[in-house]
Amino acid sequence: MRLSNALIGLLVALLFAGAWVLLNRPVDEEPWTQDVSGLTYTPFREDANPTNGREPTLAQVREDLSLMAGVTSQLRTYSTTGANYGIPTMADQMGLRVMAGAWIDVDAEKNRQEIDNLVAMALNSGSVSRVTVGNEAIYKNLVTVPELIAYIREVKRRLPGIPVSTAEPYGVWLDHPELLDEVDFVAVHILPFWNGIPVEDAVAWTLGNYRAVQDALKARGLDKRVVLTEVGWPSQGLQRQGAVASPVNQGLFLRNFVREAKMADIEYFIIEGFDQPWKAEFEGGVGAYWGVWDGHRELKPALQGTLVNYQNWRWLAGATILFGLPFVLWMLRAELGLAGRGRFFLALMGQGGVMIGVWIYATYSGRYLTWFDIVALAMIAPATILLLAIFLIEGVEMALNLWLGQTRRRLVPPPVKGSWHLPKVSIHVPCYNEPPEMMIDTIRALEQLDYPDFEVLIIDNNTRDDAVWRPVEAYVASLDRPNFRFFHLPKWPGFKAGALNYGLSQTHPQAEIVATIDSDYIVRPDWLKNLAPHFADPNVALVQAPQDYRDGGDDLFKRMCFWEYAGFFHLGMKTRDEQNAIIQHGTMALIRKAALQQVGGWGEWCITEDAELGLRLFKAGYRAIYTESSYGKGLMPDSFDAYRKQRYRWAYGAMTILKGHARDLLPFGRRALEPGQRYQFLAGWMPWIADGLQLLFVFLAIFWSLGMLAFPDKVEPPLTLYLIVTLGMFFFKIGKSVWLYARKVPCSFADNLGAALAGLSLSYAVSKAVWSGLFTSSLPFHRTPKLENQPALIRGLVAAREETAILLLLVGSGIAVMWQRGAVEPTTMLWAILLFVQALPFLAALVMSMINVLPVFKWRRPAIVPGIVAAALPAKLPADLPAHTPAGVQPIARDPA
Repeated sequence: MRLSNALIGLLVALLFAGAWVLLNRPVDEEPWTQDVSGLTYTPFREDANPTNGREPTLAQVREDLSLMAGVTSQLRTYSTTGANYGIPTMADQMGLRVMAGAWIDVDAEKNRQEIDNLVAMALNSGSVSRVTVGNEAIYKNLVTVPELIAYIREVKRRLPGIPVSTAEPYGVWLDHPELLDEVDFVAVHILPFWNGIPVEDAVAWTLGNYRAVQDALKARGLDKRVVLTEVGWPSQGLQRQGAVASPVNQGLFLRNFVREAKMADIEYFIIEGFDQPWKAEFEGGVGAYWGVWDGHRELKPALQGTLVNYQNWRWLAGATILFGLPFVLWMLRAELGLAGRGRFFLALMGQGGVMIGVWIYATYSGRYLTWFDIVALAMIAPATILLLAIFLIEGVEMALNLWLGQTRRRLVPPPVKGSWHLPKVSIHVPCYNEPPEMMIDTIRALEQLDYPDFEVLIIDNNTRDDAVWRPVEAYVASLDRPNFRFFHLPKWPGFKAGALNYGLSQTHPQAEIVATIDSDYIVRPDWLKNLAPHFADPNVALVQAPQDYRDGGDDLFKRMCFWEYAGFFHLGMKTRDEQNAIIQHGTMALIRKAALQQVGGWGEWCITEDAELGLRLFKAGYRAIYTESSYGKGLMPDSFDAYRKQRYRWAYGAMTILKGHARDLLPFGRRALEPGQRYQFLAGWMPWIADGLQLLFVFLAIFWSLGMLAFPDKVEPPLTLYLIVTLGMFFFKIGKSVWLYARKVPCSFADNLGAALAGLSLSYAVSKAVWSGLFTSSLPFHRTPKLENQPALIRGLVAAREETAILLLLVGSGIAVMWQRGAVEPTTMLWAILLFVQALPFLAALVMSMINVLPVFKWRRPAIVPGIVAAALPAKLPADLPAHTPAGVQPIARDPA
């Protein structure tokens, strides 16, 4: 291992471990070492609670009471049934006083049982010092004020000498002063968190409302004691306005409050003794985390101990180093040829990925998981792990493009040795239903090739309209050049690959190289002359020039598409060429015929037969050459719909190749490919797979938002995971694209942004293709239309109809949850922002479609010379012109005139 790699890895590991230190600096707040006035107590546990119908055992209740007896001398209970009934007896044995409560609900029969039990408990146990009848029964509209007063009077009559009250939030006491007349003391709940009060203002706010209740008593001439029967702060959960739930804030509030309460001689009960995980099902995540002890009966640092948000941060920092450092060193030992800055960047990416994983573990390991949480983890966590891997892969590509040291690419042909001579080249031009004037332009360019020995085979397959293919056939015949041949294949199987295989069977026996171009390409005269010498190396089977386009200046839509295409050839193909793992294209490719025949010709089973052939050539041990010099220019799709269908076909084909060659591509399969080749193929498709995963996250987010709207008190947004996979991946992807374009692609900043928008608009099409390609194998071949008529405005909307529908769902969901909960929960506002960010690719698709069709974005149309076909053809087509139809295939009947 290089010493510099070890130093880089260690430095970065220490930086990220240090982040845990900075994030967990202790808050300087004096601990409270005295007893507290009181604790509220609910005996339920994770495995014994109202959701499963099981009651805690007496031994468990006794264990809880013994823990609480160490910090307080009195408890408050809420109900008299089940395990609650035995609490006063056990409390009496431990010297604890109990404020016993009867739960009042809408069920009058259950209320009767609660009151009878309350009376029996108070009469049979000396620990019951006071009782409450109902807990927020008015606030929750469980009973009316007269009904509650009747219950209070009954209990006072049956328990003479024992103070009786009911427990309500301070607002209920102020709104219903008649209750003040009925009770012996005022049991008031004041919880600043639920009112969105920031923790630094919470104690003063609590005391202010406490005094407001005292003032209400004085206004009625009453001299009764006010007891804070619920006061506290949660240690975890969603933020509510300015109130943030955290271990540190819980400690800050309680320590400051108990200090002020002691000085003001205020009696209070901290809610609550122990966390109640089951409440998350009914009150959302916050409801489960109000305890002084957690659900596992571990004391929180709220009153004593060090105030940090992650008590186990030292272990987390250690895990970050333990898992991150070996992983980073493993990444750096790969022979990527990166300069120092590139290796440092790669170490940051690798260690950052580990840090994110540790952070997710820390977040969820400290939570009580509801079934919603479990569903979220089961569905999102695996995808998150895969997206983190893609995040690292994208980082590697970024580093290779920005900080690569000495290149391994072959940029010039090798020296010619011995008697080697320029080989004969057979150029194959497959076509289907293409405009004849465009085809003739392509042929004319081929006529100008500056090369000593070549042939051109025009292979038209399955074009039905004679008016389309006949003029091309006639033009080829009019050349009177034997090395230009035309073939028409009606009802021919195998799509483009089938036509190319037929062309291979008709190739001149002396041809050593097969060249392929698309039917719309205008090639440079020096194409073959400059690239064929690479085949002097017998290991070279493929020489690939980039796809390029001549209509990028036609309008804004095509300009954006042009620069979006350019990024792959200026960036991705160069990094792949470093590992001899380029993606072969169906145009501007030169292939050694012997190698093509050796690997079995073109794969008719695959819709992207060109990329699949390139992979088989690599498996056979051959080398490929990539030149970024442009030797030919074609035409881009004219419409957004065609542009999208083309990318859909490419992504679908990639998934088909992944399935068909899985044993060679996956890490533990066959070893026909070099590790670098395997990595490049998988890494090249990972951004498309990421788009597929993002679509999964989109639909999950929509369904999750519906759950939030339907069950606002139960369903919280899974922000931890979505922050990474949505905001993190989105902004990293866009930032990476803009940065790399600025450094490596020769375009303006405006074109840079236009390319980013064009690429973003294809995300949905790619994601659909990924899922379809993984689970199906029978997508028909889609030709990319050339020079088709521009669609009307309505067609522009229809072209992006699916994207528009999802866009409206996401934006509508964001607005709905923001309207319902956003004013109270800032985290819900963040969730809405996440939904809006997820909507951006769908908005980009709609924008691209409208740019394509709106006249304001049209600059000029392609300059196709009128009458080009008529000028090229004889006045009358010869009746005896051979059709060059293969044997065994019936030629289409033609009019001899």
